[in-house]
Amino acid sequence: MTDDTTNPAATSRTGGGASRIDVAVLAREVARHCAAYRDPVPRLALRQLANTLLPYLALCALMLWAAASGYALLVLPLALPAGGLLVRLFIIQHDCGHGSFLPSRTANDRLGRCLSLLTVTPYDSWKRAHALHHASTGDLSRRGTGDIHTLTVREYLALSRWHRLRYRLYRNPFILIVLGSPLNFLVLQRLPFGVGLPWRTAWRDVLTLDLALAAMVAALAVAAGGIGPVLWVLLPVVSVAAWVGGWLFYVQHQYEETVWEGPEAWDFHRAALGGSSYYVLPAVLQWFTGNVGLHHIHHLNSRIPNYRLQECLDGHATLSEVGRLTLRDSLRCLGLALWDEDARKLIGFSGVRTLQAA
Repeated sequence: MTDDTTNPAATSRTGGGASRIDVAVLAREVARHCAAYRDPVPRLALRQLANTLLPYLALCALMLWAAASGYALLVLPLALPAGGLLVRLFIIQHDCGHGSFLPSRTANDRLGRCLSLLTVTPYDSWKRAHALHHASTGDLSRRGTGDIHTLTVREYLALSRWHRLRYRLYRNPFILIVLGSPLNFLVLQRLPFGVGLPWRTAWRDVLTLDLALAAMVAALAVAAGGIGPVLWVLLPVVSVAAWVGGWLFYVQHQYEETVWEGPEAWDFHRAALGGSSYYVLPAVLQWFTGNVGLHHIHHLNSRIPNYRLQECLDGHATLSEVGRLTLRDSLRCLGLALWDEDARKLIGFSGVRTLQAA
């Protein structure tokens, strides 16, 4: 058995610099630090709900009025802040799924199911799939649930030309994020397939939300004088939120020096801290995204509510240096697609050609 301090799999680059930190040891020490921030604070939770939900509903009402009154062009610029607020509402629903937003499990579940009507995401299905994602992040033997499909270099080279082409198309950023993210939320979430729940439970969860969405859209169509204004508001707002959410989910784990291991070497704490990024965003974007960029902390302890993640980060000197990605850094992640088992990092398809030539 190898010692973690000499095993390359136990280390991760910090802050883009040359020094390396023993992630396995650090992660356990940081996990103890994070435990102090896991208790929900109702005052902060209710304030966040109010400053997100109320302006979102007001913006949607204004957009619906504009679309129904002949000012449809006003809808598109307003879809940007509305989509941002919808991302923030999704983060609140996400916290409810982890049981971290409010002290009561019942209150979390009820709020999460109510918010699902706005996020168009079935609460119980997503909650279960996301829990599996947390339990298996970075484990090569448990890919495929709640994550972006990622092949190793050897797996890719073993594919036929047709299957390589399919994978390259899937990993194309335009298909994966620009087309795939809205498709996921608007269409795939309406179907009870691959949601991680038993068949009957999935049908009940997904179908209940679909019927509720249909009733809401019908009521709004009556108020707006037709289905056109409703769709003109709904589709841009959900698409903006989906693009932002899809990009965030991508860079949280798809960066060069993330961590993947086989089942024999996989360690939860190392995978959580070393395989999840700290996405450094401007203050306004961090607010709209509900601190989700502090993803390495979230994976170490998913019971920390989003409104306490910054407090947790500020309380530990090393956390701001692990898995650090700036906006500029994150753009380079677009070309990554394969896990190189030998170099122990994500590479692009051009890297495979280099390896083949060598």
